[in-house]
Amino acid sequence: MGILEVKGVNKRFGGLKALDEVNLNVEAGAVHAIIGPNGAGKSTFLNCLVGRLEPDTGTVDFDGSSLLNLEPHEINQLGVSRVFQTPEIFGDLDLLENVMIPTLARRDGPIKLDAWSRVDHLVEVRERAEEQLQDVGLFEKRDMTASSLSRGDKRRLELAMCLVQDPKLLLLDEPTAGMSRADTNNTIDLLKKIGERGITKIVIEHDMHVVFSLANKISVMAQGTVIAEGKPEDIKGDPRVQEAYLGGAHL
Repeated sequence: MGILEVKGVNKRFGGLKALDEVNLNVEAGAVHAIIGPNGAGKSTFLNCLVGRLEPDTGTVDFDGSSLLNLEPHEINQLGVSRVFQTPEIFGDLDLLENVMIPTLARRDGPIKLDAWSRVDHLVEVRERAEEQLQDVGLFEKRDMTASSLSRGDKRRLELAMCLVQDPKLLLLDEPTAGMSRADTNNTIDLLKKIGERGITKIVIEHDMHVVFSLANKISVMAQGTVIAEGKPEDIKGDPRVQEAYLGGAHL
């Protein structure tokens, strides 16, 4: 039994079937990659996991609890965090404040930004935020305004905002999109370092260098359904995957 079990998930938008009987089992501590062409349903699937969308049918069980009919912050408090395609950060706040806020939200649920600085135990929260910024290599920039960061550093900041919550499951939606090769390799190294914490990760990624550098298992989606699943070496040579993902070209 995995830490995340998804069975028979379907999602329609009008006449479009975005997800078609999706089944997925993610083992605790694994790095499980989901790949596929644009429009395959990958981001829709993640949105169903974090409560941004509700599946039409099917079940989503995480660590023994159903995630259906829960609000996003309730799912977050169960131990699920997500890094988005476009970094979702507080651009007007400094890096330290950005990481302190999710620390409080993980503990207390939704908070108002105009009141968060008056919360008790801010010294402890600040120390946790500083430790996390150190881990992702942004401690020296902690007083900078978040909007001034490079794309790669914004990614690292959002990752720190997730990790400071001590998630059991980390969802990464194209974590290296738009990065230079150097930034991509730095992100790979950082995610490998995070792997030492035992956090289970689902990674959606188009860059096969990233996928094959990180994943223990790969699921391939096309037209809203999982068409293949297995170890990286098996997926690499699967002709169905090559046809669906790259039009017959080799991975």
